[in-house]
Amino acid sequence: MKVLPSILLSRHLLFVICLIAFGSHSPSAQAQAPDPKSLTLAMPGKSFQGPLPEMTPAEKTLQHDMQRDLAKLAGEIGERNTRHTDAYARATQFIEQQFSAAGYDVRRQVYSVKGRPCVNLEVQIKGSSRPSEIVVVGAHYDSAIGSPGANDNGSGTVALLALARALKGHQPARTLRLVAFANEESPYFDSEAMGSLVYARACAAKKENIVGMLSLETIGYYSDEPNSQRYPAPFDRFYPKTGNFVAFVGNADSRPLVESAVGAFRRHAQFPSEGGAAPKSFRDVGRSDHWAFWQCGYQALMVTDTAPFRYPYYHEATDTPDKVDYGRLARVVAGLQRVIVELANPPK
Repeated sequence: MKVLPSILLSRHLLFVICLIAFGSHSPSAQAQAPDPKSLTLAMPGKSFQGPLPEMTPAEKTLQHDMQRDLAKLAGEIGERNTRHTDAYARATQFIEQQFSAAGYDVRRQVYSVKGRPCVNLEVQIKGSSRPSEIVVVGAHYDSAIGSPGANDNGSGTVALLALARALKGHQPARTLRLVAFANEESPYFDSEAMGSLVYARACAAKKENIVGMLSLETIGYYSDEPNSQRYPAPFDRFYPKTGNFVAFVGNADSRPLVESAVGAFRRHAQFPSEGGAAPKSFRDVGRSDHWAFWQCGYQALMVTDTAPFRYPYYHEATDTPDKVDYGRLARVVAGLQRVIVELANPPK
């Protein structure tokens, strides 16, 4: 998809501009005026419209499993970060146990932050014919200070566990890794202590060929109510005000990955979706763990429900498991499973 000239500043291009502020942290106070020529449209296919179909048995299983896991992670364990070290350790142990129960050998990447151990957890399915090419799917499992983090980012974490179960036994051409990251939330974002940055730098040091990374970030809240979706002005005049879609967000260098992911999702999932790529100079486009992989030269994107532009309980004590829409979360995760399979099995 080529760069669009300014005369083609359409609804879809404006959506790309709006996406600069989606993610796991507070948006910038003011959005700088973008140059339309610097933005690219990555929208193959058409977004699903209309009533959602009946859930499949597989989607119902996903819904059950993720609701159970989120009750444990954000309900029983609750706030989990370096201010609550016991709960953080319990969350690490829970995720590790779930990976192990699914039949994986779990690799722990342990590093220290002010004397406190922090842990990234990785499982892997080795590629059969192109094992040196690696697809990473990741989610941070820490929560913001003062929040139990059900949607941000318990939803991404339980989705990661569900995908691990669903993909077990699959034989991809490329190597597939699923990684639970520590320390994405403030004060660690964009710092040496950010778990995904520690992980991505270790991969780069080993010269690993990561061909794409998907960050699952706050993906559990959807609404059909009018005016449930917000945007920075003036983009609210051009875009749908209903927060019922999932978004795929990348930087300009990751445009091919965004196109591939959006295209695969739209081929396989009957669920509304949007996607776009913007220069990483628009800082808010990188507000999750995919940012860490950009620092190491890898293509990466964020999958999100748009976080503070839709979710009224963002970073609050009220971000509890009852706020998550498990049925729609299950539909999104079922679609992501097909996206991951396609990315891990490219055409010859």
